Amino acid sequence: MTALPLGNDAALDDGARTWHRDALQAEVDALRDRLVAQRTQVLATLMDNGAAWVVADLAAAAADIVHVPLPVFFTPEQIGHALQAAGVDTVLTPPALAARWAGAPTEALTVAAQPLAMLRLPGAPVPMPAGTAKITFTSGTTGAPKGVCLSGEAMRRVAQGLVEAMAPLDIRRHLCALPFAVLLENIAGLMAPLMRGATCVVLPLEQLGLRGSSSFDAARFQDVVVRQQPHSIILLPQMLRAWVGHLMQSGQRAPESLRMVAVGGAAVGAKLLQAAQAVGIPAHEGYGLSEGASVQTLNLPGAARAGSAGRALPHARLRIAADGEVEVAGSLFSGYLGHPQALQAPQAWWPTGDLGTIDADGFLHIQGRKKHVLITAFGRNVSPEWVETALRGENAIAQAVVFGDGEPALSAVVWPTRPDLPDTALQAAVDAANHTLPDYARIERWLRGRADFSAASGLATANGRPQRAAILQMHADALETTPRPNL
Repeated sequence: MTALPLGNDAALDDGARTWHRDALQAEVDALRDRLVAQRTQVLATLMDNGAAWVVADLAAAAADIVHVPLPVFFTPEQIGHALQAAGVDTVLTPPALAARWAGAPTEALTVAAQPLAMLRLPGAPVPMPAGTAKITFTSGTTGAPKGVCLSGEAMRRVAQGLVEAMAPLDIRRHLCALPFAVLLENIAGLMAPLMRGATCVVLPLEQLGLRGSSSFDAARFQDVVVRQQPHSIILLPQMLRAWVGHLMQSGQRAPESLRMVAVGGAAVGAKLLQAAQAVGIPAHEGYGLSEGASVQTLNLPGAARAGSAGRALPHARLRIAADGEVEVAGSLFSGYLGHPQALQAPQAWWPTGDLGTIDADGFLHIQGRKKHVLITAFGRNVSPEWVETALRGENAIAQAVVFGDGEPALSAVVWPTRPDLPDTALQAAVDAANHTLPDYARIERWLRGRADFSAASGLATANGRPQRAAILQMHADALETTPRPNL
């Protein structure tokens, strides 16, 4: 793999110092040489956002070393699984986190002004597809994360596609608001801007108001955005919802510097996008998946359609299978780590598991997960994500999960945007959402969640997607339904 080409004006800004292209390249070269000298084959990083993470990512690419980014919010069990599954022989992490590997040979070093510990592990080589440059571990719907093997070429293809598509916006300053270990920010928030020659603002996540995987302080985030004046940001839907709510309540607006706020990870909904635009946030929905090396489609200023996931980016090809499943090609992964067929060439088109349509103008409309389709007792097929998006479009509801497979009517577990909201406000929100839905897709019964939908509670994945089976298990008695496997 060849190193990522850095644009002439590429830079990192960590709030205390700016590394311009030559200084950044010097840091990358120094770490690359050190990794090569100790014969590292698979490098894992367990670090917060910052310049050092970016240097490690670029150095691994330059040295043809497999990089395994680990989210700091992974549990020790998930981290241990990932290290063993990928055959990691070197870990780069802050000294405070290095203590969990007591007894491992450790060296102290400084990368981009950040003190780090480099640990050597007795990692045994594991089979992986040829050309694997990065293994991204998705939290998925079970405790054991799944390793997706990506080539450098697939990732560069996505980054280049984003550069081409967003060229008219002339993005020169991007604020990184998601963990770098999450592929979306890694590719679209680092690789693409640096290739373009932009400055990436790389602050520790807590400074941005993000703690763990699901706690977000929108007031702190607004202060940072105003101070940093970025041109672009990438957010998860729940972060956008909280930011919009804060701006509406405080009477503030987003700074005029913003040209693009991309939102991905789950369905956004037209109401939330409209509310964002009303407070000055140029929010646009996109769609992607780890198996396609991140972003595949994106709405853009001047080329947007509310309720859609946008048009295919230059690197991506999309089609709809006979059963309605979205299939993608153009930047596919190389295989799953540890899968019996991992060493075989991937198929030309990848079935995403999502149901959707492509309209006459090329905009992709996602209708929900294929495996989540509910069939009511009256034989109606309903995608719960469709109904959930309608519920989350109401100001009172932060999260919702819909059930009703085999039942005469649908039910939902909802979580409010504020804990002090009374049930009457939630009922009004459910009624308003029902008004936009046909009778067979309306919510007849609902209840307030017994815990927030977060990774900490076990009711959501690390990127905020609800764990349907866990939510049903916790609320089955109140819903008067029987938990079903494989939800």
